[in-house]
Amino acid sequence: MSHNLAELLVAIASGYVLFGVLFAAAFVTRGVNRIDPLAPSAPWTFRALIVPGTVVFWPLLLVRWLTGSVAPPVETNPHRLRARRQP
Repeated sequence: MSHNLAELLVAIASGYVLFGVLFAAAFVTRGVNRIDPLAPSAPWTFRALIVPGTVVFWPLLLVRWLTGSVAPPVETNPHRLRARRQP
């Protein structure tokens, strides 16, 4: 039973990373230019540096790429919400 679960988890993680690598190839060549206005003038080393993060965070970057969002979302946590209420 646990052997099958381990195989399933490895298969899911492998699929996630594989899709992340494929996504990163497209994102660092074209997608980053759409969500970061400074990316077109950045050196190739910038693109090389963002590949690992792109592989890990591909679902978030995919949403930003598809929606054309340039600015990151505003963080909403209890500290920020309380700071907004105080004068």
